[in-house]
Amino acid sequence: MTWVALLIVVVGVAGYVYQNRGEGEKEEPAMAGGRRGGGGPLNVTYEVLSRQSLTDEIQVTGLLIPDEEVSLSFETSGKIVEICFKEGARVSRGQLLAKVNDAQLQANLKKLQAQIPLAEGRVYRQNALLERDAVSKEALEQVKTELETLKAEIDMVKAQIELTELRAPFDGVIGLRQVSLGAYATPSTVVSRLTRLTPLKVEFAVPERYSSEVKAGSQLQFTIDGYLKPFSAKVYACESAVNTETHTLSVRALYANADGALMPGRYTSITLTKQTIDATLAVPSEAIVPEMGKDKVFVCRGGKAQPVEIKTGLRTESRVEVKEGLSEGDTLITSGILQLRTGLPVVLVRE
Repeated sequence: MTWVALLIVVVGVAGYVYQNRGEGEKEEPAMAGGRRGGGGPLNVTYEVLSRQSLTDEIQVTGLLIPDEEVSLSFETSGKIVEICFKEGARVSRGQLLAKVNDAQLQANLKKLQAQIPLAEGRVYRQNALLERDAVSKEALEQVKTELETLKAEIDMVKAQIELTELRAPFDGVIGLRQVSLGAYATPSTVVSRLTRLTPLKVEFAVPERYSSEVKAGSQLQFTIDGYLKPFSAKVYACESAVNTETHTLSVRALYANADGALMPGRYTSITLTKQTIDATLAVPSEAIVPEMGKDKVFVCRGGKAQPVEIKTGLRTESRVEVKEGLSEGDTLITSGILQLRTGLPVVLVRE
């Protein structure tokens, strides 16, 4: 019975080894960038080159600010006797917004104006007497001086009365009222805020390496949360120097905001176009292999990988312009780059 048991054990072990060997020899399906079986061709993704437009852009964030904005306050002190605006309303330049008490100034103005006829009469009489040599020329000059002094005092009082009136310095939208009728106002008292919403300014900063590429007249697009379409603006001014702390250049652009839909204070995502090249060849940046100070890519020719040295131009975040080395219609290999070598068989698969 011993030899029978031994025979059974040997047969069982042989079957187990045979079964495991069969499973180990099963071929795994090959993925892109991998080999079929053990030494077959390499599966790679590809791209057939065609001419396209290539745009180099800068992505930054910015802020919408008003074209003009001012905190409104009186130039003199006094009790507010009149408020002539409605909160949130549009006002015109020169429109009266509020007024402080000017009763004393008005009374003084009437007093001075009442003296004008008398002073003019004195000048007339002295002039008539001088023609008959009845008075000296100095007497005539004295009464003329008194008349001019009186007129100057009237102008001074009128100027003081103007200081009691708060008028809009430009067209815009007035904000919320910060004072009440009867309150005592001083030059430091803010009555309200006036903002010009048309146009709006887009303020942003670009890294210093782009400072020479952004200038007046450059076009940009920006987006705002809640709006599907982008908005267009034009750069009108740049700061005179790069900020030494942030190493950025401050830039401002104008957006017409003709319908007044956008409000200042909102953050924007800005796309600034540096350069656009039409009808050029471009390859994904990950397809380029730097080697000994040169750039090369792999193309598929006759089912095999072939390296090609290229000369590059404009670089964007994802693609690189190819000036020399490739032609329209070439099949560029875009995956498995590190596994490729000259003449390696490849199988093209779609991404």
